[in-house]
Amino acid sequence: MSQGLTALVLAAGQGTRFKSATNKVLHPVLGRPMIRLVLDSLLALDPDRIIVVTGHQKDDVARAVAHPKVECVVQKKQLGTADAVRAARKVLAARPNDDVLIINSDLPLFRAETIKPLLRLHRKNRNALTVLSAEPADPSGFGRLVRGERGRLRVVEEKDAAPAEKRIGEVNTGIYVFGARDLLDVLPRISNKNIKREFYLTDAVEIISGRGKKVATFKTPNVEEVVGVNTRYELALAAAALRSRKLRALAEAGVTILDPDSTWIDLQVEIGPDTVIYPSVTIEGSTRIGRGCLVHPSAHLVNAEVGDGAQVLTGSVIKDSILDDGVSVGPYCHLRGRTVIRAGARVGNFVEMKNTDFGRRSKAMHLSYLGDSAVGQEVNIGAGTITCNYDGVKKNRTTIEDKVFVGSGTELVAPVRVSKGAYIAAGSTITADVSPDSLAISRVRQVEKPGWAKRKKALAEKRLNRKLTRKT
Repeated sequence: MSQGLTALVLAAGQGTRFKSATNKVLHPVLGRPMIRLVLDSLLALDPDRIIVVTGHQKDDVARAVAHPKVECVVQKKQLGTADAVRAARKVLAARPNDDVLIINSDLPLFRAETIKPLLRLHRKNRNALTVLSAEPADPSGFGRLVRGERGRLRVVEEKDAAPAEKRIGEVNTGIYVFGARDLLDVLPRISNKNIKREFYLTDAVEIISGRGKKVATFKTPNVEEVVGVNTRYELALAAAALRSRKLRALAEAGVTILDPDSTWIDLQVEIGPDTVIYPSVTIEGSTRIGRGCLVHPSAHLVNAEVGDGAQVLTGSVIKDSILDDGVSVGPYCHLRGRTVIRAGARVGNFVEMKNTDFGRRSKAMHLSYLGDSAVGQEVNIGAGTITCNYDGVKKNRTTIEDKVFVGSGTELVAPVRVSKGAYIAAGSTITADVSPDSLAISRVRQVEKPGWAKRKKALAEKRLNRKLTRKT
């Protein structure tokens, strides 16, 4: 459907009803900027090119829509929708035989499937202009499509509509297909003789129709897709609709989602079949989860890669990290900063790892922190182990080779290496490298002072009695 098609996206406005320092169309919806969702749907139509009209925060918008098929033009002053199209007329004139699809940038629910029949009708009938219309349950706020004699068509904004016109149910969605020549011809004829002194693209409907050219409408049944997002609450409603689409698609692909109402999964997330997602799970960014995994309640994954058969237990946070096949992590562990958990390894409750490569079949089951570390295969990390990786100036690396046993309560002061097969006694503070197959013990000798605690308590009681005596 891409022969001779230019898509024109209107994205110059600020979106003042959002009351935001950020351009409305840059606000994310399920992990993607709103305008990027519109762009993705347009790309599914395979157009020859996409022109984005920018204005407010133009550089940020341009970065959000960067793509080989996309060209940005600038509307210097926001003087209405027709003026926005005028900003692109030189670019449009380079392909005068194209059809031009014009769409707003605040339609995150819009899908290519909704536009395809509009394009087919436009081309089949060789129309000069085809308007996508809809018939919402409540048409208030929309411009009405008013038909006159000999098929003449015009758009009447609600504020200008007579009572009879307000009763019309068919509305203008703001999505059009023009022949490029007809569009370029009509733009100079649109005036700003209105209350706002702006140039409205809706006037093109009446002008082209009044000149006897073929103008038609196509009524879409997908009303929710063509309603613009103008407030943050409407953004939340759009996100809810997209979330429902995403969860349904995953379920149809073989993923079990136990409680869709409490589950948040971003649009880019990929999940393999036979994986079970428990309630209150949040999965964001470019996360990929393999087959046959279990993701337990309240887990939070961001840009994570999870292999087949892995388990993420309750309350765990996995960010920018990789879990290989068969890994089990949690409950309540925190993995971040490019951490990799190798196949068959187990990470238990209240364990934090940062920038750590944790080896195959190794275990860290309780209350430990491993930062900037390389841990070999079949290593046991005892409860309360800490890598002291920051010396106040820079981060240092800890290396633990295969089959090392690290006793509970150990502190490893980086940079340090514990060689293959070594044992570290519980409660040790390791500041020097440990040789292979050795036992390292680093403790202060225990000293006992008989009766010390009894004397301390007696002294404290004596001081308390003195204070009470003085007060009385």
